[in-house]
Amino acid sequence: MTIITQPRIEKITFEHYADPLGIDTPSPRISWQFSNGVKDWEQSEYEMTLFKDHASPSEIFSVQSSESVLVPWPAAPLSSRQRVTVTVRARSKNGSWTERAESVVEAGLLDKQDWTSDFVTCSIDQPLDKSKRPFRLRQSFTVPSSLLSRARLYVTALGVYESYLNGVRIGENVLAPGWTSYKSRLSYQTYDVTHLVKEGTNVIGAWVGEGWYAGVLGYQGGQRNIFGDRIGLMAQLEIDGTPVQTQWEWSYGSITSSGIYAGETYDTNQEDLDFNKGDWTPSKTLPFPSCKLFASQSPPIRVVKAVKPVNIFSTPSGKTIIDFGQNLGGVIKVLNNPAKRENSEIVIRHAEVMENEELGTRPLRYAEATDRIVLGGRSIAGWSPKFTFHGFRYVEITGWSDVRLQDIEASVLQSSMDRVGDFECSHALINKLHENAVWSTMGNTIGIPSDCPQRDERLGWTGDVCVFSPTMSYLFDTSGFLSEWLQDLWQDQHKLDGVVPIFVPDTGTDVSTPEAIWGDASVIVPRDLYTAHGDLDILRRQFDSVQMWLDRGVKRDRLTGLWSREADQLGDWLAPKAPPETPNMGPTDNLLVADAWLVHSTKEAAKIAKKINRKPEAEKYEQQATVLADALYDEYVTRSGRLVSETQTALCLLLHLNIYPSPSKCRPNYQALFSERLATSVSKANWLIDTGFAGTPIVLPTLADNGHLSHAYRMLQATECPSWLSPVLLGATTIWERWDSMLADGTINPGEMTSFNHYALGSVATFMHEYIGGLRSLSPGWKEILIKPQPGGTVTSARTSHISPYGKVSVEWSIKDGSLEVSVDVPPNCTAQVELPGKSDIERVGSGQRNYTVPYALPDFPPPSYIPHFAPVRPDVWAA
Repeated sequence: MTIITQPRIEKITFEHYADPLGIDTPSPRISWQFSNGVKDWEQSEYEMTLFKDHASPSEIFSVQSSESVLVPWPAAPLSSRQRVTVTVRARSKNGSWTERAESVVEAGLLDKQDWTSDFVTCSIDQPLDKSKRPFRLRQSFTVPSSLLSRARLYVTALGVYESYLNGVRIGENVLAPGWTSYKSRLSYQTYDVTHLVKEGTNVIGAWVGEGWYAGVLGYQGGQRNIFGDRIGLMAQLEIDGTPVQTQWEWSYGSITSSGIYAGETYDTNQEDLDFNKGDWTPSKTLPFPSCKLFASQSPPIRVVKAVKPVNIFSTPSGKTIIDFGQNLGGVIKVLNNPAKRENSEIVIRHAEVMENEELGTRPLRYAEATDRIVLGGRSIAGWSPKFTFHGFRYVEITGWSDVRLQDIEASVLQSSMDRVGDFECSHALINKLHENAVWSTMGNTIGIPSDCPQRDERLGWTGDVCVFSPTMSYLFDTSGFLSEWLQDLWQDQHKLDGVVPIFVPDTGTDVSTPEAIWGDASVIVPRDLYTAHGDLDILRRQFDSVQMWLDRGVKRDRLTGLWSREADQLGDWLAPKAPPETPNMGPTDNLLVADAWLVHSTKEAAKIAKKINRKPEAEKYEQQATVLADALYDEYVTRSGRLVSETQTALCLLLHLNIYPSPSKCRPNYQALFSERLATSVSKANWLIDTGFAGTPIVLPTLADNGHLSHAYRMLQATECPSWLSPVLLGATTIWERWDSMLADGTINPGEMTSFNHYALGSVATFMHEYIGGLRSLSPGWKEILIKPQPGGTVTSARTSHISPYGKVSVEWSIKDGSLEVSVDVPPNCTAQVELPGKSDIERVGSGQRNYTVPYALPDFPPPSYIPHFAPVRPDVWAA
């Protein structure tokens, strides 16, 4: 057996860029991850070497530091287009060095003056009241010699684009440049096209579509041209640093219409495969926008997975349905040309579910979600829509009667964040629930953190990500994705004098009234990002947003400082007892929910201020939190400790968020009282869920943290509706918006708000990671780790892992023959605190793998009922 004495540096990153080509930061901080397998390895020093060009000598920097995440750039700032090779090696405390690791970073266009190109568009007026037809642009240029050293394309669009050079598609990005608050911020992309440039005549081309910029957005029909009414492209091709300057031309092509909600129409009779052919007209120049151009750290939208169909069948009305077996966000890809053509058009309709044996399209509302292919021309093999996406499991195909399973597949779209978290246990239904949460995360991270990928919405609802960001950050590397979105939040909030829009980017299609939880995303999401990635700059950058929300955005009662009694709150949104048509009318008082979250955000703001050395603001928010907590108890809690509107959500908010009055006001032991009444409440409900957005993420952790672990497992393993496993038993492959989006009889919930792909209720996955798996961070960025598995229910084994900024950390445990066997793996340069059930001492360990065995038996399960006349539990509730 080979003993590894030094880890490898496996990955070097710059800021939070997934690709360090064309970055926007002159002095990027640098991070590196280590391979696992080395015991008790700690860094004491690192050495960084920078090679700027052949004419300059290398620069070597040695730093005495244990830091390996976001360390300062050691040299002079990068200039526009500058390319630097960076090597890193690290030294352990015992004096030995790792091998060197190497990466290359290249700056983008850092100054506005670097842009010499214009935005160009078609020369005809585009309609204001209709979908804007996508068009093509091209530019010819000559390269006298093939001995060029570097060619770069810097490109963006007012709309969405897909670019080509000499007939070859450039890059793999889809729906670029993505969706930002376009009036404030517009991202551009950098591509290395050196290998595509040839000696002689070259042609660069692009497709441009309306996308989110000028297409329909919003529900109830939506609005067009929210960000602008002229779509166009800005593409600056540079050969060895010199921009190519020739005339752009435009032409229509085979895409006759395209919209995010509507879908796309493709005409095979239109010739557009070759940018050298067709009728071309000189383009028109657009004014340069006033917004900031930046190189986004959010990973680009790409095809991240291909899903093959699993079934094909006919409906009672004779429609052909293809079932992909998985609800997803993406598009169809045609693999084979139809063998015969009966009609002039193939129509592809998308939906998430079947209802009454036909395609269930009612939840789509105004979204047509239909792609069309006009036949009669060239083959459609390889076709896929360019400028739309859909949320679907099923597609209905007409005009292709002999379509086969092998003729079609689904391309899954997502902002291409790295998958960093995993979980599996001995309970098959819980595993499926976790898998559903992963798929809902994928379907709702297409450009922005959205609510759903299918209906006439697909907006960046702030409340959804506020409750889901810890789960999202465990499963995927959100460091660039969410930090960029937060900058849009700040921009939109600033325009509304501190009010956080209920969705970001703000479309202006809804009244921007302040809403608790939704607005609290300005405080909670930066905190969650800091916890996950350890980047203090996120807190510094977003602190103005935190202050705007608490100081100007919240609509307060003048006497108490709590929320105004006139404020209309969304509350514990979509609690199961809320009527279908009024999802904010759950059993928990909406203002109680809002006030509890206000106390919580104020406390977190104080902690953030402390972290970034803003002492006056820290003291201010600490004092405010104390006053607000006292006011909350005066408003909602009796002298004996009874809680007004006492529900699962209300009790969890006070317990989990640690909201108690000041010592001078304390009377009973509130924690003990609330804890016992929460256990009673969930037992009286037969352990069925009673929470919406506010309570769902915290109900199981609250039970577990207050001595009721068996209640938490009993609630997690419940199978009657409303419960997490009820949709799983009904065939769900993603997280539903409602606990009963599909009714037991196979019909769709009658409420207008009914989606089968919302991630918010999937926040239960954090309980799986932290309590079942037993893995969480103790310090920001996972420098210190807590390993504390808490077995329960009928779960007899579990494993979970997370690739932290330092490397991979994992826990695996199983119960065998009266013992709990635990294996842990800690990455180099980290420490872990290991707490095992039945073991009184807490062990603190360094990196490497360790195995433990302790005597153990699962707690009695199920927990005793508080009501003896409950009906018997269904046998399958304990199914594994």
